[in-house]
Amino acid sequence: MPTIGLIGVGLIGRAWANVFSRAGWDVKAWDANPDATAAAPKLIADSLHDLARHGLVKDPAAAAKRVKAVATLEEAVAGVDFVQESGPETIEAKLAIWQRLDAAAAPETILVSSSSAIVASRFTEGLKGRARCLIAHPVNPPHVVPIVELSPALWTSPDVVKRARAIYESVGQVPMELKKEIDGFILNRMQAVLLSEAFRLVGEGYCTAEDLDKTIAHGLGLRWSFMGPFETIEMNAPGGIPDYCARFSKTMAGLASRPYSGDQFEPENVARVMASWGKTPTAEAVAQKSRWRDDRLAALVAHKQAQKGYRG
Repeated sequence: MPTIGLIGVGLIGRAWANVFSRAGWDVKAWDANPDATAAAPKLIADSLHDLARHGLVKDPAAAAKRVKAVATLEEAVAGVDFVQESGPETIEAKLAIWQRLDAAAAPETILVSSSSAIVASRFTEGLKGRARCLIAHPVNPPHVVPIVELSPALWTSPDVVKRARAIYESVGQVPMELKKEIDGFILNRMQAVLLSEAFRLVGEGYCTAEDLDKTIAHGLGLRWSFMGPFETIEMNAPGGIPDYCARFSKTMAGLASRPYSGDQFEPENVARVMASWGKTPTAEAVAQKSRWRDDRLAALVAHKQAQKGYRG
């Protein structure tokens, strides 16, 4: 069986363990925090059993047995076919970890990072094996949300990107490829625009935070759970996308013309948003809600997979 080495087993690393173990891969997991390493196998097993209820994992017990916690980074990457790093989101941490990864992993082993915003060129340029390095940015939680953004550096081998894409497809993920590097990649940049406008609208008193969430959960979110923005607008005008732009471009451009200075995320406006939100959940409540979210997403994924014509 192929083997993946997971570096960092927080929420994202454990989700990757779920993805690869249920697809038949052996998993070696390590975290700089020994407590996180020790706790990972049980938490991963729990998540596998959760997905089994929706038919997304055929044999959760067998998958869980394929996960092994190891004591060092070097042990985690020794003899593996693929490495997924999900460590701290700082350039200092990336530089330190990736120097060790490049030195310890076999030359043919692909090295990928789950980085949410830092492009690969910022921490792989000086590495001997930089041609086998790239970003594979998931969306939380990746064991139920399958998109993976592949973002190579200028020096990443095209063959490495091709092999990485094939690996993610083989384990049930949906890879997409950036043609050139940009901070935050695609999903987070799209999300940043939406969040900026959400904070502005609530902070300036146009609606409550709860009602704004309803417009996404019961509006845009329903459409976007099956198609993206281009496919959405293609069906909003008889002549498709060009017709939509001819009809609505002036309106849309006017709505989108206000520049963002970042003030919408400053403490004063955040306080206004929180006053509108009116909720201060405990860490335990957030964890419980997250597990509920994962369960509902799993049910949606199972539904989409069962539909005729689902493109994945």
